[in-house]
Amino acid sequence: MEENKDMKEYWKKNVALIRNLLIIWASVSYGVVIIFGDFFSKIDFFGVNVGFWFAHQGSIITFVCIVAYYAWRLDRLDKEYGVEE
Repeated sequence: MEENKDMKEYWKKNVALIRNLLIIWASVSYGVVIIFGDFFSKIDFFGVNVGFWFAHQGSIITFVCIVAYYAWRLDRLDKEYGVEE
């Protein structure tokens, strides 16, 4: 009974982590480009406007950082609940 309760709590934390990271990714991918696109389009970054750069490179870099953070955080969560590989 106690193990089942721990696993439910583990998955609750895992799903919350995924949800929060997806919110961050969507905010960066869409928010920066759509909401602040006009503002960033006026700024040049090595000859390319920043709005274009965020739309293509910034969202990819953010996604890679989120994946790395998720792997690190999930490893800690696995160890906390004793389900590590």
